[in-house]
Amino acid sequence: MDGRRQLGEFLRTRRSQVSPEAAGLTPHGDRRRVPGLRREELAQLAGVSASYYARLEQGYSLNASAEVLDALAGALGLDDDERRHLHNLAAPRRGPGRRRPAPERVSPATRQLVAALGDVPVVVLGRRGDVLAWNRTGHALHAGHLAFGSPEDKAARPNMTRLVFTDAHTRELYPGWAAKARDVVGNLRLTAGQHPDDPLLASLIGELSMKSPEFAALWSDHRVRGCDVGVHEMHHPVVGAMTVTQQTLHTEPGQKVVVATAEPDSASAHALLLLARDLTADVPVRH
Repeated sequence: MDGRRQLGEFLRTRRSQVSPEAAGLTPHGDRRRVPGLRREELAQLAGVSASYYARLEQGYSLNASAEVLDALAGALGLDDDERRHLHNLAAPRRGPGRRRPAPERVSPATRQLVAALGDVPVVVLGRRGDVLAWNRTGHALHAGHLAFGSPEDKAARPNMTRLVFTDAHTRELYPGWAAKARDVVGNLRLTAGQHPDDPLLASLIGELSMKSPEFAALWSDHRVRGCDVGVHEMHHPVVGAMTVTQQTLHTEPGQKVVVATAEPDSASAHALLLLARDLTADVPVRH
């Protein structure tokens, strides 16, 4: 993944989705070849020269100031996640890049946190969505069809993004699968902006783009979305339908602890409790 290319693609995509009328401009009578704002119109709205903006979109300008980026974000109507993504894409890169990242490990402190949460479903994810650990209930909720010890195999750990797009069991878990898929891809976009030189992340994106037309379509849209809290309808093969809130806690750099809860005393809370009771007690967390 080339950060400069991602920056240009993000700006072009967002520019194409803003009409002159929505931006407060009076469109001329000439016919537009492409939808959305022209380069010179966006430059005008952001208060920069058209030539400077063209270089930025083409990846030739590497020193955009925070003020310029904020002006572009305002002109494009970006939300907080999109604004942060724009700044990440434009950030200067150090070193040659594309070095193989160090293996991700779960720290003792994170293992203690997972253990303290007891029967609450918990999954620990790496920055690419690899499952680094889960407790017994987290495994049963999200991927009971896989081996509980699968996160131990560092070369073949389950990956939550891959499961959402290529695993039939995971797709059936979410009656509103399309919304879940959008959230997953939007969050992956944020990660790609933060780590454009990660070859394993680039490989995952390439793999899913080839295997899943749905992933490829969502990826090409350049939507970004932070998903620290999401409410999802789930239909579990053991305990049935439930409404689950998935909350993300950020622990080690790039790692996330995803906790699933439900409204107290609700049918969904009772379903989660039933799922926990159906499991063998006191099974250690895998990592």
